[in-house]
Amino acid sequence: MEPGKYDPRYSGELLKHMDKQNEVLMETYRSMLHELQKLQVEEEMIMRKLYEVMSVHGLTKQNEDNSNASLNSARAEQINNEVRTTHEDQ
Repeated sequence: MEPGKYDPRYSGELLKHMDKQNEVLMETYRSMLHELQKLQVEEEMIMRKLYEVMSVHGLTKQNEDNSNASLNSARAEQINNEVRTTHEDQ
């Protein structure tokens, strides 16, 4: 067979291989998304604890920190939704 030419005899095998690769990639995506969500929750808990400690020591500007935390949380949620939507469409 010449390079660059497709032999239709192998289309069944190729389809099976591509389906398997798709399954593996989707499982990897789900696993990574789950791990990312766990890390985001952990980050939020750590940031809240840090804020509590800083507040006790008088090291925070309450309004500024609350607005920054809200913006960061909203941005993380937006990114997460965009990723989820993109992969649901596929």
